[in-house]
Amino acid sequence: MKYLLFIALGGAAGAVSRYLLSGWAHALWEGKWPVGTLLVNMLGSFLIGIVFVLIEKQVVHPDWRSVLMVGFLGAFTTFSTFSLETISLFEDGHAMHAAGYMLVSALSCVLMAGISIHLTRALV
Repeated sequence: MKYLLFIALGGAAGAVSRYLLSGWAHALWEGKWPVGTLLVNMLGSFLIGIVFVLIEKQVVHPDWRSVLMVGFLGAFTTFSTFSLETISLFEDGHAMHAAGYMLVSALSCVLMAGISIHLTRALV
């Protein structure tokens, strides 16, 4: 039961962090692309790679996996929002923007996770 509470606390922190960072980025970069969501997804993908390796290398206790990966990062990343925004771009007649956004989001987030895994393994 205590793990559920810790996951919930991590999720609350992740959701608030996502809201603040995404809102800040959207305010700075207005345009067709939802840059705030892209930034949050890239950062979340990068951070999940770091947490993965720190747990793998036993630098962080495995009990933190639920709090950090499931709770915080699960609430922080926003692929459900990404999906809705992509569909909205398509429905608004911006098919090329939607396709570009999907491609950049998928590739950059996978790239960020891969980079963080390799960097963290090299440092730990």
